[in-house]
Amino acid sequence: MQSFKILCLALGLGAFSAAQADLIAVKGSVDYWHYSADLSKPASALPSTELDDDHSMSYSIAVEHPVPFLPNAKIKHINLQAESDQSFAGVKSHQLDLDYTDFILYYEILDNIVSVDVGLGAKRLEGDIRQNYTNTLNVSSTLPMLYAQAGVKLPFTGLSANAEASFAKLDDEQVRDAQAELKYNFVDTPLVDVGAKAGYRILDIQLEEGSNNESKLKFKGPYLGVEAHF
Repeated sequence: MQSFKILCLALGLGAFSAAQADLIAVKGSVDYWHYSADLSKPASALPSTELDDDHSMSYSIAVEHPVPFLPNAKIKHINLQAESDQSFAGVKSHQLDLDYTDFILYYEILDNIVSVDVGLGAKRLEGDIRQNYTNTLNVSSTLPMLYAQAGVKLPFTGLSANAEASFAKLDDEQVRDAQAELKYNFVDTPLVDVGAKAGYRILDIQLEEGSNNESKLKFKGPYLGVEAHF
């Protein structure tokens, strides 16, 4: 929830900045992600648990500017929830609730028909994971990350393709996040671009590697979204 408040603050500041200086560009998107989730505990003899399919809204906001050597900024946020079918006395055997936020500083290497961004940042994970009714893992981690994005536009069609990936690791925790999408701009003016997009995303999270509490999470599935560029 705290990460989401930061995201909303960034959105408000970005919109204010855009109103004050037309040299600053603001890009925001909202995605509906329908995912399947798997949860495994390597130290346990039990097989991995396939959780029920679930969905969530993903939000992102980026602020870009023309100042040399100063990086652009982006924030992405999603709340991940999933649970198993099995329950006892109303309690699910496996259940997770994680806030997942990226804080990214990046540079535009190319920005034309082909676009390329590279950068650094931090991933913030906060929440809890319950396994086998009683074993609860509390998660509160910030991991340094690498970030990259590449896209290509098809001139005069409104169509574009985009891929984005990030990798974060610190001590016994590791996160891989990748997505690819197609977008069609149905509004394309000098002041604003608005497009609809469809894509596929895969997210792998590994926590407390090598310990008895080691947990591996995998989320994957398609998403639909809307993106606006001011």
